[in-house]
Amino acid sequence: MIPKRISKETINELPLGQFEGEIVLVKSLDQVKEVADELVRHNLLGFDTETRPSFRKGTQYYVSLLQLATEETAFLIRLNEIGMPGIIQEILEDSGIIKIGAAVLDDLRGLRKVAMGFEPQSFFDLNEELKKVGFENVGVRNLAAMVLNMRISKSEQVSNWEANELTDKQKLYAATDAWVCLEIYKKLQYQGYLDELFNR
Repeated sequence: MIPKRISKETINELPLGQFEGEIVLVKSLDQVKEVADELVRHNLLGFDTETRPSFRKGTQYYVSLLQLATEETAFLIRLNEIGMPGIIQEILEDSGIIKIGAAVLDDLRGLRKVAMGFEPQSFFDLNEELKKVGFENVGVRNLAAMVLNMRISKSEQVSNWEANELTDKQKLYAATDAWVCLEIYKKLQYQGYLDELFNR
């Protein structure tokens, strides 16, 4: 049985979990076609974005990083360096590929500012959808703990995502956040927790 609520104390007792597959940092347009060719082979992708945090009122930054993850590979696309490539935008607009994230409305709002005419399709928001089937605690950290029995680190969340070089810690954090959304979805779907949503 997967619990639908969890305490911070319980989460803190769980073992740390993280993405252990291949992380591909995409920072030149030459890489994009190969990345897109791999992504379109999958009908489920973990999704997230990162934006440089602003600590000053009135200062806002554009989305720096787009993360799309399969079970084996996490692609980290540096939008602040290469913009939104057309073939990646097409994947985000492809209704046949489900992109799974948490609190995706904020991500999509940010992406609309960097992708002209962006029309997102087939995004599954774990936070919004799981509330409908009785989950009291949502958010990536809570859901990873309840569904996957792992604690994920959020220590890099407010780091500088526009740094010239992303650290290994940043890359692992970004990859884990997208991948874990995919894993949460897959396990919930397999165990029937999402049936109610799809059978309406």
